[in-house]
Amino acid sequence: MNKRSRLTTYILGALVLGIVVGYILNLTMAEPKKFAEYMSLLTTVFLRLIKMIIAPLVFSTLVVGIARMGDAKEVGRIGIKALSWFIIASLISLSLGLVLVNLFRPGDAMVGFMPATTTATGLVTTSMSLKEFVTHLVPASIVDGMAKNEILQIVVFSVFFGTAAAAVGPRANPLVDAIDGLAHVMLKVTGYVMNFAPVAVFAAVSGVIASSGVGVIGKFGAFMAEFYLAIALLWIVLTFGGFLFLGRRVFTLLRELREPTLLAFSTASSEAAFPKTLEGLERFGVKNRIAAFVLPIGYSFNLDGSMMYCTFAAIFIAQGYGIDMSAGAQIMMLLYLMVASKGMAGVPRASLVIIAATLNQFGIPEAGLVALFAIDHFLDMARSATNVIGNGIATAVVAKWEGELAAPASAEKDVATAPLA
Repeated sequence: MNKRSRLTTYILGALVLGIVVGYILNLTMAEPKKFAEYMSLLTTVFLRLIKMIIAPLVFSTLVVGIARMGDAKEVGRIGIKALSWFIIASLISLSLGLVLVNLFRPGDAMVGFMPATTTATGLVTTSMSLKEFVTHLVPASIVDGMAKNEILQIVVFSVFFGTAAAAVGPRANPLVDAIDGLAHVMLKVTGYVMNFAPVAVFAAVSGVIASSGVGVIGKFGAFMAEFYLAIALLWIVLTFGGFLFLGRRVFTLLRELREPTLLAFSTASSEAAFPKTLEGLERFGVKNRIAAFVLPIGYSFNLDGSMMYCTFAAIFIAQGYGIDMSAGAQIMMLLYLMVASKGMAGVPRASLVIIAATLNQFGIPEAGLVALFAIDHFLDMARSATNVIGNGIATAVVAKWEGELAAPASAEKDVATAPLA
């Protein structure tokens, strides 16, 4: 069993063990919430270690990739192709969530059981205006953007930096080589950090189960089952889209993404899976300069699972309060979320914040979100895993369009000879 397979097995084992231990402690401990608080420390440390990696990893890999492209027109062409896929995937995710929530109507069973409309959610919502989105796009300081892990701002700066390095020519080669060395070092650091993943997975799952118990799953069982079914259908749609361009190799891609997907699912964090997703794409045959460019942009523009949840949860809450939204109003909500969701990355409790802003915009009681707080972690597990799958397929398809997707044999050879393989 190779190292990657062992880590996947350990993560899966930690997930199962966490469920068992959490269930036992929920039944036997007088104050299981204290155990959950202690376990949250381990999860927090692991996620902070991941955050520590992301900014230098995105910057170094993206700058080197763009600098070695040597052509600003190529950067623009790849960016347009990536954004085109992201827009289509976003519309599909939002539309599928809208159709299925109207088909299942999970909120009807909650009429009369929703929180009072005066209940405070504790979420800070902001207006998602075009002006705020555009000004947030460009960093006032790259140091500030890196400190806050604003991936989109890091991407914007890195594109300018890499393009300028390519324009300077040979004089910039020593700097590009040094940044390439930084990228290799950060990948090695990623390997060290990932050794702690099974511990973090156990801590996250056992803490949640110990604190909330499995009863909370039963209370919202129908809603959770229908949302997971919707997520499964979205996976089928995304895989079919990948199959149209990648053929049967899309299933090889899914195998390569198995580890980061499981990590995202277990920790309920797409961000935690970023380094491993990048490695998996390169093993699959996506050239580094494409993967390092498209994947970070996808983390801001292509969170398919989170976007599906936005429409699914918003209409669920409207149904729970007996609010009958017309087809026109629902389409307007979809279009609103199409724009608002693009500011999702880097926002704490991102999906909930976006949904709260949407509910306010359409006159739906924001208090309805309180009903979902208890199970949000379990829902976030599904949408985080979906975000990984969606971005992995998107990056591979763009590489295929660019002719930058190596054949399986070539990809294996590149990985075998890579310094950090």
